[in-house]
Amino acid sequence: MTIDFVTGLGCDALTTTLIVAAPMLGAALAIGLVIGVLQAITSVQEQTLSFIPKVIGIMVVFLLAMPWMIRVLSTYTANLFANLARFAAS
Repeated sequence: MTIDFVTGLGCDALTTTLIVAAPMLGAALAIGLVIGVLQAITSVQEQTLSFIPKVIGIMVVFLLAMPWMIRVLSTYTANLFANLARFAAS
């Protein structure tokens, strides 16, 4: 295995991880922004106020995006196993 090959394999793994995690991270960012604006408007500076809405929002997005996430991860894993002989030969 060459360094370029291993680097490409790692890059593909990190890219897939980022793509799968993006919906949940985006939901947490949006909910945190909305809660932060509401806290600034009302002058309520309670740090624990945004925790429960973020958890609920992330769980809802996770449940909605789960079939898509499973498809992406299954495709990546199938491609990884399909090319296993090529990986061993490199």
